[in-house]
Amino acid sequence: MSSVRDEEELHREGAADFVAMDIVGRTPWQLFWVRFRRDRVAFVALGFIVLLVLVAIFAGPISSAFGHPPNAQYPNRLDSFGTPTGPSSSFLFGVDQIGRDVFSRVLYGAQVSLEVALLATAISVGIGVVLGMVAGYFRGWVDTIISRLIDVTLAFPILLLALGIASACSLGNGCAAGLIHPGLGTVIVAIVVINWTYIGRIIRGQVLSLREKEFIEAARAGGARSRTIIFREILPNLVAPIVVYSTLIIPQNILLEAALSYLGVGIQPPRASWGQMLADATSIYSTAWWYFAFPGGALLLTVLAFNLLGDGVRDALDPRTTT
Repeated sequence: MSSVRDEEELHREGAADFVAMDIVGRTPWQLFWVRFRRDRVAFVALGFIVLLVLVAIFAGPISSAFGHPPNAQYPNRLDSFGTPTGPSSSFLFGVDQIGRDVFSRVLYGAQVSLEVALLATAISVGIGVVLGMVAGYFRGWVDTIISRLIDVTLAFPILLLALGIASACSLGNGCAAGLIHPGLGTVIVAIVVINWTYIGRIIRGQVLSLREKEFIEAARAGGARSRTIIFREILPNLVAPIVVYSTLIIPQNILLEAALSYLGVGIQPPRASWGQMLADATSIYSTAWWYFAFPGGALLLTVLAFNLLGDGVRDALDPRTTT
């Protein structure tokens, strides 16, 4: 009997130990990080983007240590025919048609691309989220006005609409009574006017579903105001689509800025821009390959990194992904 009793006690102790095992609960962001770390491609893309941000921030010291000022001209670096010379120990990426250091201009071009991408994305996402939540929550005539505005904006070809806005604001003192000046401000406004519509439509669809959930009904029954429900109950449940969309739209904004600068209505000289450098290189690409290869490569790698990062973030935020 004692042996049977001992076995029962051991069994109970083992069961108690099993129950006492710590079942670690993880927050959604902890689950996101676990999933994201498993995606090595997205993790490498994140590392490249961090490096790019550091290069853009410290473009001045880096160009002073390894290159020359971006707008300084060195006519002695042109050959006897006035053709720019290629990479060397003193000019790592060669020079352009007027003897400017391509290496330094590529570094400062990264500043422009990131400024436009981050600022334009933040503003367009902010506008789209607010208008999308208002349209989806209140519905009725408010939804009709905002939805029709989105439809009208999306009816225009993206590049042509941006080109028209940028061209109108690139003349004289700009547009909007001089509030929008030619250059960086014009590019940001052109991108924002176009891109807020996409996030607005996505958020509207999400809110139309969320507003019928039980926790929203409970908030209404508790006497919460519409503004409180929108920003305290609905907005936290929209974080995942907002983050995913933001990471996916950044590379589109970078390409749109490069396209506008390439067409001559974007970033204005003498400020460096990858799109503008590609435009200047089209006439001499056969003799000065470095002038389009380095800014083109920087643009390619940056857009690719942001796209890979966006795909990784989307997969990591997908609740169907196993941990």
